[in-house]
Amino acid sequence: MSKYKRVLLKLSGEALAGDKGTGFDEATCIPVAKQIKALVDGGTEVAIVIGGGNFWRGRSSENIDRTKADQIGMMATVMNCIYMSEICRSTGLMTQVLTPFECGSFTKLFSKDRVNKYLGKGMVVFLAGGTGHPYFSTDTATALRAVEIEADIILAAKSIDGVYDSDPAVNPDAKKYDTMKMEDVVNQQLGVMDLAAAVLCMENKMPMLVFGLNEENSIMKAVDGTIQGTIITVD
Repeated sequence: MSKYKRVLLKLSGEALAGDKGTGFDEATCIPVAKQIKALVDGGTEVAIVIGGGNFWRGRSSENIDRTKADQIGMMATVMNCIYMSEICRSTGLMTQVLTPFECGSFTKLFSKDRVNKYLGKGMVVFLAGGTGHPYFSTDTATALRAVEIEADIILAAKSIDGVYDSDPAVNPDAKKYDTMKMEDVVNQQLGVMDLAAAVLCMENKMPMLVFGLNEENSIMKAVDGTIQGTIITVD
């Protein structure tokens, strides 16, 4: 049984690449799509933001203007959303890809009214292209869109199964948080997400669940409240 009526699912671009590390890995993406279909079939409205890290990390290049690098990153997220949209369609879902800028006939322009219309029809809505502006990450786009469309929660599917007090890959004694406050994420700058995104969530009372994508049926478990991730509260 779903705990939420409307969720915004954040997927990393790297998650689409699987063990390949870059591009798309269909064997990784199909199980994700099947989980999304199960959620929609169960009555949960699903909007999705995907990062672009499987194609481009502009901040690592010092030879390209930051604005142009960020624009390339935005286009990477559009490619990811179009791809994942088609994978979802192969499971029987209806989908739409929305962007904050014109992409010809590839996508439609984002508006809250369009999101509400499509979600109300049982469609999965992919929110591509970030905020449409440079200097904002997909973290910030995730927080902004979640607030705009009045999602109940952000579901952040990551390669790590929650929030730790230090990097568990470096520190074997790292402590995992079962729950924490968004205020602490902001004040301690824990790196769960960009600071701008965390502040946006805190000010607009948008909670987040951070969980590991690689656990079996992780997205479904996140929605029904049985995943062992980290809940970030805003009360």
